[in-house]
Amino acid sequence: MDYFGSHISRLIEALCGLPGVGQKTAQRLAFHIINMPKEQVQALADALVDARTNANYCRECFTLTDDELCPICRSEKRDHRQIMVVETPRDLAAYERTGRYDGVYHVLHGAISPMLGIGPNEIRLKELMQRLQGPDGQPACDEVIIATNASLEGETTAMYILKLIRTLGLDIKVTRIASGVPVGGDIENTDEVTLERALVGRTEM
Repeated sequence: MDYFGSHISRLIEALCGLPGVGQKTAQRLAFHIINMPKEQVQALADALVDARTNANYCRECFTLTDDELCPICRSEKRDHRQIMVVETPRDLAAYERTGRYDGVYHVLHGAISPMLGIGPNEIRLKELMQRLQGPDGQPACDEVIIATNASLEGETTAMYILKLIRTLGLDIKVTRIASGVPVGGDIENTDEVTLERALVGRTEM
């Protein structure tokens, strides 16, 4: 039954389409938005449209940004000889919150999962291999830190990356974040202290 009328129900239905937002949360958000001043609602709507229109992928690391290069890849203060491989931009943000990593990143946008039909070609592995090979045939970095999730898919992806690097004959140190990240847990939901310990305690593969 439509309790609130078509406009409010449409807003609730749209909010339900967001990840992690159920019916009750969607209703609460909808009522909050309706009670906001109209100029704030317009600002929110403008921000949504603006972000969706102008967001793109960094041509270097493939995180989300609104420029050709993200601020991290542009920064001369970052160590561009050290690349951390993560599954999503959310994982990148989680490591940035630790304030202890000064290298750069590579975002895969997923992990290998045969069960879900996600193979190596569906994530940014080819771009990673291209990035690791310098124009003179020498490695373009000194270390690759694999920071995929501690799940079956994350471990499968980590081992596949190691195999690719070895197959290409690249003399690059490959490390894996330590087991401070709980098995089966997602990096984006792990606290900063645990992430920092996992980074510091990484082991060579």
